[in-house]
Amino acid sequence: MTERSPAAEEPPDHTNGSGQGKRRRRVHSHKVTISDIARHAGVSKTAVSFAFNKPGRLSAETTRHILDVARELGYTPNPVARSLNTRRTHALGVIVPQDIPNVLSNPFFAELMSGIGEVCKAEGMSLVIVPPMRGSLVEATYAALVDGCIVTGLSADDKAVRALRLRRIPFVMLDADAPEDIASVQVDDYRGAYLAMKHVLDLDHRNIAIASFEFFTGRVEDYTGTLRHRFAGYRAALEEAGASLRSPNIHIIECSCDVAGGKRAFQLAADLRPRPTAVVALSDVIAFGVIEAAHCAGVRVPEDLSVVGFDDIEASHLLRPALTTVRQPTREKGRRAAEMFIQMLRREGSADPQHIMLPVELVVRESSARPGG
Repeated sequence: MTERSPAAEEPPDHTNGSGQGKRRRRVHSHKVTISDIARHAGVSKTAVSFAFNKPGRLSAETTRHILDVARELGYTPNPVARSLNTRRTHALGVIVPQDIPNVLSNPFFAELMSGIGEVCKAEGMSLVIVPPMRGSLVEATYAALVDGCIVTGLSADDKAVRALRLRRIPFVMLDADAPEDIASVQVDDYRGAYLAMKHVLDLDHRNIAIASFEFFTGRVEDYTGTLRHRFAGYRAALEEAGASLRSPNIHIIECSCDVAGGKRAFQLAADLRPRPTAVVALSDVIAFGVIEAAHCAGVRVPEDLSVVGFDDIEASHLLRPALTTVRQPTREKGRRAAEMFIQMLRREGSADPQHIMLPVELVVRESSARPGG
C-alpha cells in the first residue's frame, strides 16, 4: 500500500467553542491556481473566474464560498490576467507634460491630484501619473495600463491626445479648448487674468512685467489654451487703461513654472529700464520665486515691487507677505474631471461629452500696493 505524502493530507477538523468544525485546506507548495480552487470548492473553473471577475453571474452564496476557499488556499489573483479578462485595470491615468520630479514639486498639482484622488478612493480605483516616456508623451500614452485618462497641459491637437483617440479609451481634458466631442473642465482664465491685471493698473502701476509659462516660440500670437485666454484677459485690462501688450513699459518674461523660474523672472525684470514696479505671474509658484529673489536682492514687497499670482494654492496665504492672487477651484477642478471620467466609463462613452467652466475670483492680500507704498 502506498503511503500518502503529508503535504497531500487533509488535516482533521478543528472545532470552535460551539462544537462546529471548519476544515482547513492545504495544497501542494506550488503556486495556487484557479484549478486548485475549483477542485477544493467543488465547482468549475468557469465559476471561479466568474467569482473574481463577474460575481453577478453567480449566486451570492456560491461567490462567497469560492472566495472563502481561495482565501484559505492563499490565492492571489494575477492583476494582468484579471485585467485581460475584465478589460479593466481599475486605474485612472493623469497625463502630465513634465517629468514626475517637476510635477511633484509643484503644489498646484498636489491640490489637483487631491481632488482627483477623492473620486478614485470612492470608486476603488488607482491613480497613475503618466509623464513623458523617454521624452515622448505619445509613447507614454500607448504604454499606460489605465482605463482612461485626465489630460493636463496639452492642446486638443497634441499628438498624445490623438493617440488617446486611437486607443478609444475615455479621457477628459483639463484647461484646454476641447472640441465638442472631447469632454473638458477648465476655469475662466480670461476673467482671472483680467482681474489680476486690472488690480495692478488700479493701483497705478504702469511699468509691469508678466511672468509667463515657457511657450518656446516667444510669440503671444502662437499661444493656445490657458495662455491664450489669460493673455486675452491681460490685453483687455491694459486696453481699458490705454495701454497694450506691446507698450514699451509692458514686458513678457517666459520662465519655467516653478520657484526657480520665478527667481529667473525677477532677475530679468531687475535688468529692465525703467524697472517694473509690479510683476503679474501666471502661477503662484512663479510668484513665490519672484518674492524670494526680491527679498535676497533687498527689494521690498510690496513697497518696491508688487507681486500677483494665479491659483491660490494653500501656501499662498502663509507666505510673508501673503500673496495677492487669483483663486481657482483647483481641487474641485480635479474632482469634477474625475467624476466626469467615471460617468463616461459607466456609460462607455455613449453620452454627449460635457464641457464645464468653473469661476475664479481675485483674492487681495499683502503682496500688492501702490508704487512706492
